[in-house]
Amino acid sequence: MKIFPAIDLRGGRVVRLTQGDYARMDVYCDDPVAQAKAFAAAGAKNIHLVDLDGAKEGKPVNFSVIRAIIEETGLFAEVGGGIRDEERVEMYLRCGAGRVILGTAALENPAFLRKMLGIWGEKIAVGVDARDGFVCTRGWEETSQTAASAFCVYLRDIGVKTVIFTDIARDGALQGCNLESYRALCKIEGLQVIASGGICSYEELTALKGFGCAGAILGKSLYTGALNLETALAQMG
Repeated sequence: MKIFPAIDLRGGRVVRLTQGDYARMDVYCDDPVAQAKAFAAAGAKNIHLVDLDGAKEGKPVNFSVIRAIIEETGLFAEVGGGIRDEERVEMYLRCGAGRVILGTAALENPAFLRKMLGIWGEKIAVGVDARDGFVCTRGWEETSQTAASAFCVYLRDIGVKTVIFTDIARDGALQGCNLESYRALCKIEGLQVIASGGICSYEELTALKGFGCAGAILGKSLYTGALNLETALAQMG
């Protein structure tokens, strides 16, 4: 199972939200590139980058920072946040991102999602952000009537290979992730599941690996010291 240390960007700084609430934001670093280099120095091969401003505004805001992280670290980067048209997908992939994450656009514009899958294949992932079992959009500020588990099955059926699944209630809360959700999701054959939201113990990482999760995203647990990146990487082999 791959470990993805997370860098969430707002105003060019490394931040973490609690339960997706922009009003409950902690700033951890003013130099995102330096933070990414520190993750690489600890042994990371992958990184999860989110433009929080972009997710809220529907357009890339922190693109120059993300591009610098990709160029200066060489890490495999999956990038999300406000990517809602073909130009932006191509912009990130052309600058070296390994995978682009569609969120709001994947739910609201299925024709666009299918088109991007046809062009880019496995370089297109979908971020499924769930609150009380339903998919949220627009920077987690709106809750749809679409059941998250059924949406994941639908995504698999149309050719999506990778889903980044976040339980918003657990995200940034350091209270543990929703293990039962991941146990169920990992039973969807043909879909790679990357777990995100609230992971704060090595026991959870072991459990997620046992379920068959393809990856785990670590955010606040790293910034607060609840988990050590080197230890987590070593544990996952």
